[in-house]
Amino acid sequence: MTLERTPAAALSVAEASKYYGKVQALQGVGLCVHAGEFVALLGPNGAGKSTLFQLLSGLFVPDAGQIRIEGRDLAEDGPRALAALGIVFQQPTLDLDLTVRANLMFHARLHGMGQRAPTRIQAELARVALADLAGTPCRALSGGNRRKVELARALLHEPRILLMDEATVGLDPGSRASLIEHVHALCRDRGLAVLWATHLVDEAEAADRVVVLHRGEVLRDGPPAEVAGGARNLGEAFLQLTGARGRAQTEPTITT
Repeated sequence: MTLERTPAAALSVAEASKYYGKVQALQGVGLCVHAGEFVALLGPNGAGKSTLFQLLSGLFVPDAGQIRIEGRDLAEDGPRALAALGIVFQQPTLDLDLTVRANLMFHARLHGMGQRAPTRIQAELARVALADLAGTPCRALSGGNRRKVELARALLHEPRILLMDEATVGLDPGSRASLIEHVHALCRDRGLAVLWATHLVDEAEAADRVVVLHRGEVLRDGPPAEVAGGARNLGEAFLQLTGARGRAQTEPTITT
């Protein structure tokens, strides 16, 4: 009999815990994301999603547990592990007084991209239909286009894993849908592993897997239909699990 090997996860978290003083923000969290997989990390505000992303990005160190990125232990081989990540944080991080190109060039220098940088910048901006705005100050862009610039920046060094932390907050419905569709296409076309944090059920419904996080604990992990279980739909299951009424489907949007 031949045993089938399960491919190693691009990103794996095992028994990760984090305290802030006496408050435990994460309690033995475990999850994984494979190449070409879109995993939605679904939880209400305060569930621990941003704390987990801070651990994954090396901004904080877990009090317990292990994080592996492309097979590398983040605690033991941080620089090489983090080189495989592209990240779009919840809070905007562009320098609004710089042009789109200048923001991306700064990131390219941090990654030591050298002469490859202009070509990669042009390619990523073209993929998000912003090549014509490369010389535009970021302050003049809409909220949706600023997010696209941040996504282009995150992909500039060709990472294998993309982390998106509540990346659609404040976007109008059209911009939100466009960004989600683009990231799904990255999974299909590039084999990118994506961990998408959100408190909005509709953003999780098309995911390959949904990880429900609440009060620092993983409550369920599986395909959307499996996570929904005996409930009528994923939204109802999410409400039953977390009691996050009024936040499950949509959020007020700000058009900028």
